[in-house]
Amino acid sequence: MKVSKFGGTSLADAGQIVKVFEIAKADPDRRIIVVSAPGKRSKDDIKVTDLLIACAQAMLKQGRAEEEKAAVVARFADIQKALGLPVHLLAEIDKDLRERLVGDRNNAALFTDSITAAGEDYRARFVAAAFRAKGLNSQYVSPRDAGMLLSDEPGNAQVLDESYPKLATLRDRQGVTIFPGFFGYTKTGRVVTFPRGGSDITGAILAAAVKADVYENFTDVDSVYAVDPRIIPDAKAITLLTYREMRELAYAGFGVFHDEAIVPAVNADVPICIKNTNRPSAPGTTIVPDRPYTAGGVVGISSSDGFCTLFLSKYLMNREIGFGRRLLQILEEEGLSYEHVPSGIDNTSVILRNDLLTPAKEERVVSRIRKELGADDIEVERGLALIMVVGEGMRYTVGLAARATHALAEGGVNIEMMNQGSSEISMMFGVKEVDRKRAVKALYGAFFG
Repeated sequence: MKVSKFGGTSLADAGQIVKVFEIAKADPDRRIIVVSAPGKRSKDDIKVTDLLIACAQAMLKQGRAEEEKAAVVARFADIQKALGLPVHLLAEIDKDLRERLVGDRNNAALFTDSITAAGEDYRARFVAAAFRAKGLNSQYVSPRDAGMLLSDEPGNAQVLDESYPKLATLRDRQGVTIFPGFFGYTKTGRVVTFPRGGSDITGAILAAAVKADVYENFTDVDSVYAVDPRIIPDAKAITLLTYREMRELAYAGFGVFHDEAIVPAVNADVPICIKNTNRPSAPGTTIVPDRPYTAGGVVGISSSDGFCTLFLSKYLMNREIGFGRRLLQILEEEGLSYEHVPSGIDNTSVILRNDLLTPAKEERVVSRIRKELGADDIEVERGLALIMVVGEGMRYTVGLAARATHALAEGGVNIEMMNQGSSEISMMFGVKEVDRKRAVKALYGAFFG
């Protein structure tokens, strides 16, 4: 049994839906299809999820969103006409979206989740109808009916363990199940979503629940590459990765797969295969618990902008019991999660997502650290990019850090910070955002030639 997830570009228009139908029809083991909201049809197009976010924002700010709603309905109308689907499907979408938009707006985050989740929900209904019209036995299944229970964290929800036994019953359904990704329901019945790109997470959860033989993640590239092809056009393709390697690479910018989607697959020991909707015969990249590797081998280099550093120093910090706990507690109380914490004896740096540390939060955090921890000096530096050099073969290999730092020096890139994970399968470098691409090229040259 296979669970197959199709991303936004794989379902952007009617032509893409026909491709997905052919892929599903070609293999009867593909019995659960997870779908994303329609993505961009061209470079200058707008994703349906972004159109829905605009709807939510318009309602929250102005109390009306007729133009924004019309843009969403128009996208689905194009697909309905091109596929010759019943007109009532479009009327149902228009009615449902109108009802969502006039819903409870007292909690802006919950309201926004209710609106943005509509893209996946409508797409699943359309795909199921399209499959049936082409003679394939398929049924839309709502996450509510299936038992997809999530934590009460709008925009950042996590699956509850009690969901798995309920979702496991999907294995017994006949035909092809079409399941919307990205969202689920709280115990109180409210719609909540995973982080953006969370349809990958939905697919992984379902694959774990039904104990699938493989979780296929269809996207618009043939495989995972050793580095972003937009930086290195002829980057080496990767055929085999471990869960650990993929999570490290996905965390720092490999947008082909959501890093949080690794966890359910790991727990259930389900292999993941990343494939191309436009070239389904290509072997793709398989992600497994373990793989053969050679000492010193680097499998990939990923990078991501959008980080900042909270740097603080205090003399004899290392002698002060509980300093680190109290620092992280301040961040927790301000609703901030940290990415890395490189430290010395009298100073420490906390790396945060730039968009989370708003100017208002920065002011409060800095004030609290001065007052509650008595820091001698505090600085916030923005415009930081993180680069991850990843590979199982890096374990216990002498000289890798020297090769990396030499390459960056030769490339004229200053290292703002460096950290090696305790697993020793990754090295993290912090550089200025303006130096990110140059740094990636220098590292790729050092490790891949």
